[in-house]
Amino acid sequence: MITDYTRLINKKHPLPADYIPRDLVDIGLPFTCAPSDPRRLLEKKAAHKAMELITRAGQEGISLYCISGYRSYARQKELYRHDSYVAAPGMSEHQSGLALDLSCPAVNMELVEAFSDTPEGIWLARHAPLYGFILRYPANKESITEYPYEPWHIRYVSCQLSTYLAKTGMVLEEYYAISKKIAL
Repeated sequence: MITDYTRLINKKHPLPADYIPRDLVDIGLPFTCAPSDPRRLLEKKAAHKAMELITRAGQEGISLYCISGYRSYARQKELYRHDSYVAAPGMSEHQSGLALDLSCPAVNMELVEAFSDTPEGIWLARHAPLYGFILRYPANKESITEYPYEPWHIRYVSCQLSTYLAKTGMVLEEYYAISKKIAL
């Protein structure tokens, strides 16, 4: 069953310009941005699962910091105008309130591929599915997701789906392709 949590958001399945998630909250996750910054917002369940994930990481000596959560359509449009590397407006999972970019001090809180080689990046890749998150744009799946590898970008999809995707090695696009075949 497709829910907001499992919804496919990409270049072929964009969100409408007026889409704003219900229940956007700032629950005090360790963000690098100011307390009033909208990037601190996440959909409520995703925010609580992110807090569980980051708390567990901290208990294991792993220092994860949030860089960016929610981005409105208008904000994404502004970013895209200045940097075509980012997703076009409507095509960013950040607009859903379910996506979160993370980094760590070892890479100066930057969103870079080198994050994947840090203890934080390795830990995140292994543990994110336990909390309902997937690494949305993994290596060697660029031709399927149509986005470059981003080891810092996680997306809440539910524990059931994240576990399934982790076990099968699939990304959301592959899951939806199979789901469509089954539905036929």
